Amino acid sequence: MKDALDLLASGASREEILADYPYLVEPADITATLEFAAMQSDHPVSR
Repeated sequence: MKDALDLLASGASREEILADYPYLVEPADITATLEFAAMQSDHPVSR
């Protein structure tokens, strides 16, 4: 998970991340990673 977050922060596209990490099967997996990381900050945000 941290690797995917680091790559996103450095500007990698979702497609690049999916190609490099086959256990992330679809773009929704990256979204789930972001949602999980947001929950860990203990700072809820309403949409």
